[in-house]
Amino acid sequence: MAAGLILKFTGIGLTEYRAVNAKLNVDMTTGIGDWPKGLLSHSAGEGDDGAFYVLEVWTSREAQGTFMQTRLGRALQEGGITSAPQITWIDPLVAYQTAKS
Repeated sequence: MAAGLILKFTGIGLTEYRAVNAKLNVDMTTGIGDWPKGLLSHSAGEGDDGAFYVLEVWTSREAQGTFMQTRLGRALQEGGITSAPQITWIDPLVAYQTAKS
């Protein structure tokens, strides 16, 4: 079953988010790039509280952990994010659907 991940960043915004994605070689405008194995969906934006949120669905926590250790940790640092986000896992997700046309 898939696992959901919510990352809450304080003190950063769209500039840092774009810098991290540039380091990862992922274009969030087009969705084209070097997406990590195991990532099923990715969304991001500023919340009502002013924090920046990333919401993801992964095949497993292990897949996300591999991505964090091999690529994301370094990209976060190089993108100017120096403090750890608040992390919430929803594992397992009891539902994960995408819209049917």
